[in-house]
Amino acid sequence: MSRKYDAVIIGAGHNGLVCAFYLARAGLNVRLVEARDVVGGAAVTEEFAPGFRNSVASYTVSLLQPKVIADMKLADHGYRVIERPISNFLPQDDGGYLKLGGGLEKTQAEFRKFSDHDAAALPAYYESLENVAEVLRDLALKSPPNIGDGMKTLIDGARQGKRLAKMPIEQQRDVLDLFVKSARTFLDSWFESEAVKAAFGFDAVVGNYASPDTPGSAYVLLHHVFGEVNGKKGAWGHSIGGMGAITQIMAKVCEALGVEISLESPVARVLVDGGRAVGVKLVGGEEVMADSVIANVGPKLLYERLMDPSDIGPEFLKRSKAFKAGSGTFRMNVALSVLPRFSSLPEPGEHLQSGIILAPTLDYMDQAFIDAKAHGWSKKPIVEMLIPSIVDDSLAPEGCHVASLFCQQFAPVLPDGRDWDDEEDAAADVILDTVERYAPGFRASVVGMTKLSPKGLERKFGLIGGDIMHGHMSLDQLWSARPVLGNAAYRGPLKGLYMCGAGTHPGGGVTGAPGHNAAREILADRSFFGRLLRG
Repeated sequence: MSRKYDAVIIGAGHNGLVCAFYLARAGLNVRLVEARDVVGGAAVTEEFAPGFRNSVASYTVSLLQPKVIADMKLADHGYRVIERPISNFLPQDDGGYLKLGGGLEKTQAEFRKFSDHDAAALPAYYESLENVAEVLRDLALKSPPNIGDGMKTLIDGARQGKRLAKMPIEQQRDVLDLFVKSARTFLDSWFESEAVKAAFGFDAVVGNYASPDTPGSAYVLLHHVFGEVNGKKGAWGHSIGGMGAITQIMAKVCEALGVEISLESPVARVLVDGGRAVGVKLVGGEEVMADSVIANVGPKLLYERLMDPSDIGPEFLKRSKAFKAGSGTFRMNVALSVLPRFSSLPEPGEHLQSGIILAPTLDYMDQAFIDAKAHGWSKKPIVEMLIPSIVDDSLAPEGCHVASLFCQQFAPVLPDGRDWDDEEDAAADVILDTVERYAPGFRASVVGMTKLSPKGLERKFGLIGGDIMHGHMSLDQLWSARPVLGNAAYRGPLKGLYMCGAGTHPGGGVTGAPGHNAAREILADRSFFGRLLRG
């Protein structure tokens, strides 16, 4: 006789592991079912050439919630993050460069190479962003008010809006600007140098199939600055052992609490009985029954591929189909025989330990998006390079290195009926050509590589349209409307069905927040008062 679980979680990505931890710590019997042969979802480390290992998809740390790190005692099990000495390095087409980060005075000195005005404006800009980022940090571990919950909706809304309402009017205006304006419009109000605006504007297009001129893109810029590393707000860093080291540690912590993790166990469909989710049926035929079914996959994958349309009804299915997903991301890892030498700054230095941004202006970023919409990808794509082997010698043979290439804009679906399987090599060549323009000799140093188009990301990780956020981070798909208004507090449209992935508040990135928050709501529903409230 098969065992019934308190909870079954679809997908052993980091949010699924975090959710499993909190449920198991509360005494629940939890089973995680994962399609791949390794835990971690998009946060995994794999060997991609003999002796060369790297993070496959997610590649850098900042947004992982300090509470999650502390509660799971990750540091006790080997979690270690090396902070970048500076945030970003942007080579310019005229042979110059800009370095961002490493402290206010250091960044101001860099800005003065381009604009005294921008150097003077920087402290006020940082203060403005930090004020709004604090609001996001405060909301990240709170469940959004769920429309339809009656008085609870009003109470939750009032509590979460209290901090915003207390902000001075100028700060409230900054919040509005960041949520509705384009990144260019927002940055134009602060700075005059194109290089400076590009340094900040890059964050607005990370994983976002959009132009920096797209209304609402300023929020995506903000979403990438509310994290921290080792207690330093806004910092980014490298996880020793790659991103997979984090999720492997999480899995060990979960298993120590009795969580059962089943690999190579893809879900065929969610089982529904009497209007309630009661378990999942695996592709291999096994039925895993549980009181709660928790999806750590994107809303579009859950509702449009893993559920019978008749179980969720035409109205909800219509809303699910309208949920926008699909990013412009093309992900590569390259094995290098030597470190790259950039024309603008050829010798090794702190710039090689930063995010190397090959997109010198907002116009460059805008054109990349225009080209992607018209032709599938740009001849001059946006490329961010990280070289983690500089600080982590476990990733490459002695004297060699690995580089992550995180590239935008590449259409989720190619025009004219073309298929990414046929175009992936050509797109990878364009990316390598882009790096070669700024770092001559780069191509000759490449001794191995992997490439993942948007289709490849979907096939490998279940990210629909290659969307690393599980859905666009636009104003109509945030907070109480993520993924659907009325089903925002981690609860699906059926009793017993929950969501704990990036398609819920607060969205994408390796945060652990959706997993943490979903577990809290599931445990609340299992309490006496929760059962009374939910019927």
